[in-house]
Amino acid sequence: MKKFLFSNPTHSTPASISLLIQRLVFGLFMLFGHGWGKLVNFGDRMDSFPDPLGVGSAVSLGLAVFAEVVCAFLVSIGLLTRAALIPLIITMIVAAFIIHGPDPLFGSGRTKEMALLFLAGYVSIFVAGPGKFSLDRLLK
Repeated sequence: MKKFLFSNPTHSTPASISLLIQRLVFGLFMLFGHGWGKLVNFGDRMDSFPDPLGVGSAVSLGLAVFAEVVCAFLVSIGLLTRAALIPLIITMIVAAFIIHGPDPLFGSGRTKEMALLFLAGYVSIFVAGPGKFSLDRLLK
């Protein structure tokens, strides 16, 4: 498992460019579209943030901020990519199936749809690896 998490298979240049685009889009959209707001408003949200895992609102918010800011940044730059994707994948599973579980898949709000789209992107990058335009390649 350790070898898989920290390996970076050789990809063609077009495949690596595609993975770079995926990492930047899914990483930066998560960071700035979702995580940054939670980080800068942490104090205001820590008592009211959903607690789907039963660990307390502040801890749940802290875990979400870690995934959506720190891990999203790591994915964007391609550093420890697969390891950083695990918290993001878990966060999107919780968002899609627990927090937004009763919400409709399509229609207004689209919160479940967004979580599933991010989940699909993160799983895709996890399976393929970060590509050769990543900092993980330099660690090899």
